[in-house]
Amino acid sequence: MKRRGLYAITDHRLLAGHFLDYVKAALDGGVTLLQYRDKSQDEARRLREAQALLRVCESYNTSLIINDDAELAARLGVGVHLGQTDGPLAPARSLLGPKAIIGATCHADLGLARQAAAEGASYVAFGRFFDSATKPEAPPASLDLLTQARAELKVPLCVIGGITLENAPQVLARGADLLAVVHALFAADTAAEVTRRALAFNALFSA
Repeated sequence: MKRRGLYAITDHRLLAGHFLDYVKAALDGGVTLLQYRDKSQDEARRLREAQALLRVCESYNTSLIINDDAELAARLGVGVHLGQTDGPLAPARSLLGPKAIIGATCHADLGLARQAAAEGASYVAFGRFFDSATKPEAPPASLDLLTQARAELKVPLCVIGGITLENAPQVLARGADLLAVVHALFAADTAAEVTRRALAFNALFSA
């Protein structure tokens, strides 16, 4: 898997009232991966929203990833992103099959990334690199970690945590492949602004 680009992650509070409109607006601006992230226990709503997102993603030829729920991912035939508390990667791989995209949270730990890559992760995610509203408690990761990971690992590197249009060039210069963005994309007043921001993020990859 060689993927580069914007990795949009949904947030229930930010998208309240315009969930699909803002997701479509982001996709209009170009999204490599879209992650459905909802930590609630409302399984019926999560299934309904994930199904709606899958239909939208298919129309844009964008891969959908489910956060932390391999069973829901298997039900929809999509990929999954696993945190460190979600168990080992191997059961998810056997459940979802060899072609599914499986990402792994590695915080600021290169050892975790090495292990995830060895277990067949499609990409590894490091962060937080900057102050983050989504993950304020996450341990900070250094830019040097990215440089080290890029020199050593063959899998795509995803960066998350406070990524903005202003600081994204710093992580791209150190070898990041995927910019995982929540607030800097979706905390917008209009759908048109979401599209503008997505386009601006993607332009950084060819800068």
